[in-house]
Amino acid sequence: MVEWYDFTLYLYFSTVLSRVFFGGGSTSLAATLGGFAVAYLMRPIGAVVFGHVGDRRGRRPMLLLSMAVMSGAMLLTALLPTESQIGPLAAWLLILLRCVMGFSVGGEYTGVVAYLLESAPDSRRGLIASLAAAASEVGALLAVGVSALTVSTMSNTDLESWGWRIPFLLGAVLAGGVWIARSTMNESPDFERQRTAGTIPHSPLRHAWSEQRRGVMRGFAISALGSITYYVGINYVPAFLSSVGSSTEAEALWLSTIAAVAVILVTPVIGHLSDRAGRKPILLVLTGLSVLLPVLMFSLMASAATGTVLLAAVTMALIAGAVSAVGAVATAEQFRGEARITGLALGATTATAIFGGLTPYLAQLLIDGTGRPEIPGFMIALVALCVSPVFLLMRETRPSPAVRS
Repeated sequence: MVEWYDFTLYLYFSTVLSRVFFGGGSTSLAATLGGFAVAYLMRPIGAVVFGHVGDRRGRRPMLLLSMAVMSGAMLLTALLPTESQIGPLAAWLLILLRCVMGFSVGGEYTGVVAYLLESAPDSRRGLIASLAAAASEVGALLAVGVSALTVSTMSNTDLESWGWRIPFLLGAVLAGGVWIARSTMNESPDFERQRTAGTIPHSPLRHAWSEQRRGVMRGFAISALGSITYYVGINYVPAFLSSVGSSTEAEALWLSTIAAVAVILVTPVIGHLSDRAGRKPILLVLTGLSVLLPVLMFSLMASAATGTVLLAAVTMALIAGAVSAVGAVATAEQFRGEARITGLALGATTATAIFGGLTPYLAQLLIDGTGRPEIPGFMIALVALCVSPVFLLMRETRPSPAVRS
């Protein structure tokens, strides 16, 4: 929860940060989103580094280390000087700290998913692993709620002078609290099994690529769909609504808060359903919806009717939340316990860096260049079409009833 609050706060606060750090010119929003994209390129690097720690030393020390780095980066962001104080250097310092944040987040989510999967009963893997996605959305909900509250209750002068620091200070405090709580957690049962059996790989990176390469490719495909539906279909929406003039900053953030609640509600339902029906059929249904609906939904969000905008935003949020729910368990199940986190780093996290971090920036550039608000929907539909053959051919990873019993 805290991880995703800290990381997505930048995206939800992007219109404010574009004025505080990038001067507020005509290209400032695109530059701010570009900083988000650059930070995402650090995710695969961080995932591999933290994955090595998690696969060699244990899930617990990896999760403690990633949260410590995140806490420091968040605190320093809250203390940054602004563009009006030190000029263009402020933007570069902001991007540098976002890169540190991206580096730490790279290991965070994969470690949490692996830990939950390895600790869950076979019959409830989907539900338990989906809680990682649900908790992430709770963090995103907290981020968008705090952003909306801050923007709504402060004048632009106060907001740009000092008010923007409040959400980042809150994130630093929350991250420090999580580090303290995590210090009491036990090690993953599966890693303890590896330690007892002496099967911990000496080089997790080499093991994952040589022994589980197909899992890496399938994890990439699953995460590509999950990333573009989530980051374009949910996180980019406030900036999209502001840029096309459908909503004010405050209205767009409150609308995204409603969408986040919808995601939190649907995520455990889909996770539980994947335990009943399997991962593959649910992925195929969601892929079909991702082909058919996004273009229409983004066209509707560009309208001025509040009810229509809300319906379209919630629809996209439900699709994205459902994909994230089943994707959490489906990607982790592509790998054996040995080098699982590194395998997730190579496949899932690399896909997230490409289809998550870069796509909001690309969507904004394409809209600015073409004037067509449905462009983000076409991007989602294209990725869904490209990954559908992988889902059709992949094996079902849900444990069979005989194994589960």
